[in-house]
Amino acid sequence: MRLRHLYLLLCLIGAALPYWKLLPWLMEHGLNVSLLFQELFASRIGAFFGLDVVVSAIALFVFVVVEGRRTGVSHRWLPIAATLLVGVSLGLPLFLYFRQCRLDAGSAALT
Repeated sequence: MRLRHLYLLLCLIGAALPYWKLLPWLMEHGLNVSLLFQELFASRIGAFFGLDVVVSAIALFVFVVVEGRRTGVSHRWLPIAATLLVGVSLGLPLFLYFRQCRLDAGSAALT
């Protein structure tokens, strides 16, 4: 299995698992953002994970912009959008997939 295929598999897992828990909650409560944040930060452990993901997402945005520009990755907006719509669990492997495709294309051009 090539590395880029592993990143694609992680994209699928990274999208499916969070939504597996979010969709039933949305079916029950609708798009109630204030309740979502209230429940997320209802306990210290929930707040720990919530804040960890927020900081990780910000770090990912910086990484996507800087590393994407450095390596010439196109469509850098897609991992950022994926992070905002799903989370770091999709945004990071999606960017790594794009980056690996770019690196593979550069390696093929050298041979």
